[in-house]
Amino acid sequence: MSSINFFEKGEGQPIVLIHGFCEIGAMWSDFVDELSLDFRVICPDLPGFGGSPVFQNHFSMEDIAVLLEEWMEKNDIVNPIVIGHSLGGYVTLALLELMQSNLKAVGLFHSTAFADDVEKKQMRNRAISFLKKNGSEKFATAFVPQLFPENRRKELATAIETAVEQAKEATLEGLIAFTEAMRDRKDRLEVLEAFSGPRLMIAGTKDSSVKIEASRAQKHAFTDYFELGDTGHMGMFERKAETIWMVRDFCLKYS
Repeated sequence: MSSINFFEKGEGQPIVLIHGFCEIGAMWSDFVDELSLDFRVICPDLPGFGGSPVFQNHFSMEDIAVLLEEWMEKNDIVNPIVIGHSLGGYVTLALLELMQSNLKAVGLFHSTAFADDVEKKQMRNRAISFLKKNGSEKFATAFVPQLFPENRRKELATAIETAVEQAKEATLEGLIAFTEAMRDRKDRLEVLEAFSGPRLMIAGTKDSSVKIEASRAQKHAFTDYFELGDTGHMGMFERKAETIWMVRDFCLKYS
């Protein structure tokens, strides 16, 4: 079993916040400070990111779900609310398929239940080629700023700088393996639709990674659906106070 690095704060209903691609658990620090007033909040580093080592060179979303289920069992994380950003949302849905009613609620934060289309798969392949040629640090420096809307990058410069530095904690092996896993993941809309528990979606109307049209096409599968106007892929920084409130309200309503 691979070692999962994580931090936690607070007591009560467990909430697991799963970071996205080129991110680490510490990205949720402001959310943790607020949510931990009412909940036990746990933020893992996915394998190959932050303090969690890569456990093998090739793996699937299903493999990561099994790993996290074992980690939750080991750390007495029972019936959690699981919310994931981007890649973290794909992991959340794989966990949902594996654990089903053993999850209390799930949330997708700038993520999708749909599989990659042909264009997105080609983009993943180009990213893998870039990583193999240029390495992880150069990739992080080029990739992360693009997640923020161009018209707000000057305003959000400090958040972007922090995100880039956190992205540099990723290993080359982890970045490549997760890019492959994202590319090859299956559609889990039916898994989401079949879940009887609460389901949260937070989408950005200017998100270049998860198009708003895709979010709207699966809106019916969520009990709680929010769109953030003029927001890109990083709503937790672009609309920090608003998104903290959305997540907190969702967790309070259903815990």
